[in-house]
Amino acid sequence: MPINIPRAPKKKEVTPKIRVGKKFVAQSPKGMHDVLPADFAYIERLEKVLKRVSLFYGFERIETPVVEETKLFERGTGLTSEIVQKQMFLLKTHGNDGALALRPEFTPGVARAYIESGLVHTMLPGKFYYEGPVFRHEQPQHGRFRQLRQMGFEIFGSDDPAYDAQVVVGTYKLLDESKLKNITVKINSIGCKNCRPAYVKKLKEYYKNKQSRLCHDCAKRYVDNPLRLLDCKEEKCQPFKAEAPQVLDYLCAPCKRHFTSVLEYLDAAQVPYLIDQTLVRGLDYYTRTVFEVFTEGMDSALAGGGRYDYLFETLGGPKLASVGAALGVERAVMALKAQNVQVPARSSAKALLIYMGDEAKKKAFVLLEEFYRAGIVVREAFSRDSLRSQLRIADKEGVELALILGQREVFEEVIIVRDMKSGNQETIPLKRIVEEIKKRV
Repeated sequence: MPINIPRAPKKKEVTPKIRVGKKFVAQSPKGMHDVLPADFAYIERLEKVLKRVSLFYGFERIETPVVEETKLFERGTGLTSEIVQKQMFLLKTHGNDGALALRPEFTPGVARAYIESGLVHTMLPGKFYYEGPVFRHEQPQHGRFRQLRQMGFEIFGSDDPAYDAQVVVGTYKLLDESKLKNITVKINSIGCKNCRPAYVKKLKEYYKNKQSRLCHDCAKRYVDNPLRLLDCKEEKCQPFKAEAPQVLDYLCAPCKRHFTSVLEYLDAAQVPYLIDQTLVRGLDYYTRTVFEVFTEGMDSALAGGGRYDYLFETLGGPKLASVGAALGVERAVMALKAQNVQVPARSSAKALLIYMGDEAKKKAFVLLEEFYRAGIVVREAFSRDSLRSQLRIADKEGVELALILGQREVFEEVIIVRDMKSGNQETIPLKRIVEEIKKRV
């Protein structure tokens, strides 16, 4: 007797449900910003001046990784600095790479590269310039971003005050030759490890009975880094700063001579400056000269720097007196715009290729490559087919000549050259057009 084996019930197919969350809207991360084409005209002006100044004064270009070991900045920039305490982007990787951070500034990385590459033995003094992005996790506000560009100078291996002045002059020229107006340098000396302790002691005595009236950050600075009390921007701390002991009264004789020499060099170079005894800068490694550069219409400094004679020792290198400065590119661009500084249009094209019909478009495509090989910048409008729309683009681009190809011109191997100002036209053989345009541009 056959045995009936019951079949398993057929499973009902269930269509998986796709959960739809909130609509995704692509946008840049908080504090990050896009650099759009219109801004690059200003950035390229700054870069052009940076290269010219660097070439003249003998600075060599250097580029360091965007990511460095966290310890580099803890030792170099300083554990008590706001950059290390609050602003570093720390990275977590899949491998066993140790603690890494996006660079918040250039100087420690450039110093590391100078030691690690061996240039410390062959290039003394070491003179470098750089340009690139840095990252700081701070509250975004006007002129302050979490990703920003810096460009700057470093001179390693000399305590000569002439080099302090040269860094100041180079930074001043970077802004002045970019056509910014009314540039002022604020400068100070914060002494060395021999004379600074006596001043810090006096400063702590002055602030001792005022701690309860200080802002939260200054209450911490009193313990960790009293010199930074003079760097506070909070309104409630300003009256105390104004009455604080003056650092220049406590400089040792070598520091006084050094600072006097720096000012004499700046006088000789006719660089305008103001001595500001509350200026200390925010990084732990500074010694002696510190400075910041301002311009009309901007409350914040566009650039700043100073001397750092003990940095290399903290990084495990030799004792190398050094000095440097960095400029914030975004703030410089804002200043250029605020002062209505005109920058040349990025387009250098003098002519636009215009076509009518498919055969003319193909010929225009080939002709464009001939202009490229001849080093002549010519624009095209391949996404437009009508003569009128292409002529509108010629007007918009501000070109002087329209080079017009139709089916007839292709057949006769000629091209029409139209003067966009006068409207006059002439017909020129195609084989001569590159040579002819070369004469006119």
